[in-house]
Amino acid sequence: MKGNSPTNEPRNSSSIVFVVDDDASIRQALSNLFRSAGIRVETFASPAEYLLYPKSETASCLVLDVRLQGSSGLEFQRQLTSSNVNTPIIFITGHGDIEMSVKAMKAGAVDFLAKPFREQDLLDAVSAALQTDIKRRETEQLSSDLQDRYQTLSAREKEVMALAVKGLMNKQIAGQMNLSEITVKIHRGHAMKKMQAKSFADLVRMAEALGPGVNH
Repeated sequence: MKGNSPTNEPRNSSSIVFVVDDDASIRQALSNLFRSAGIRVETFASPAEYLLYPKSETASCLVLDVRLQGSSGLEFQRQLTSSNVNTPIIFITGHGDIEMSVKAMKAGAVDFLAKPFREQDLLDAVSAALQTDIKRRETEQLSSDLQDRYQTLSAREKEVMALAVKGLMNKQIAGQMNLSEITVKIHRGHAMKKMQAKSFADLVRMAEALGPGVNH
């Protein structure tokens, strides 16, 4: 079930805050707060409602009540983690204690606010959470782009690249692959061009980002 939608496009339309709280008055209050700050918001009465909402294609965070009817927010956090859902979570609770807070933070929550909390504290926490998600998405996109470029290399180009970034000279690579040195230079040049590496040091950094499969 979809939460309330803003009537006017907010200023930060590229980001969205999801609120899961079984208290209707809290949902409304948080919805009003975020909209007044120009932040898109969707509210849900339960984790089940939230899970029915389409996966966000933009930066987002989840404001989650610790104590929910039928399940706990901490349990839902574990469920999301096991499903590889990386949306940053801010916990809110009227019954918080140190043990609960520690569990939430150890499990990856970005903040834990006990009711009653200052509105600005929540807005600050949401801002930090959204920035965290923006950076995560940028990193994942860069990694995906890098993988796409790497897959355009031929098998020979991949092998030459792997040996080159290990520090072998063209002559050594040629001897190991039973190729001429000029052929190695051509393959290396093609790899640099396809990977869009501006320098050899840039190619080495790309290989490190791609992981062990390249540096074998």
